[in-house]
Parts: sequence; C-alpha cells; structure tokens
Amino acid sequence: MNGATTPLGLSEKLLEIIVCPQCHGDLLPVEATVPDQDGELVCQGECGLAYPVRDGIPVLLIDEARPTKGE
Repeated sequence: MNGATTPLGLSEKLLEIIVCPQCHGDLLPVEATVPDQDGELVCQGECGLAYPVRDGIPVLLIDEARPTKGE
C-alpha cells in the first residue's frame, strides 16, 4: 500500500476518492497561511467551498464550509 501523504497529512488515496459534498467537485488541499491554523480542502468545482481539516481529519460538512467565491 502506498503511504504517500499530502501537505495536510491526508493520504493521496483518500484525496482520490473524496469529493465536495455540495457539487461533487475535486478537492484541493491548501495549507494554512497563518501558523497554528489548520489547512482546508478547497472545492475546484462550481461551488468553491473550503472545508476545514482539523487535526488531520477533513470536515466535509456543508455547514462547516466557508465560501471562497466572491472573495
């Protein structure tokens, strides 16, 4: 089994199978720009929502996501 991980500590295998719960777009891992903050998974599809990654666990709840379009 390939143990490769992304900068957020998520496995590449996981990123291959999870999608945005809102629009089913691909998710791009983005590291936090501020120290002591977790990164996020940003939807590359229509909605553009950003889902937090807390302690290495993606929180794929639409209510927890923040909009990125229009920023």
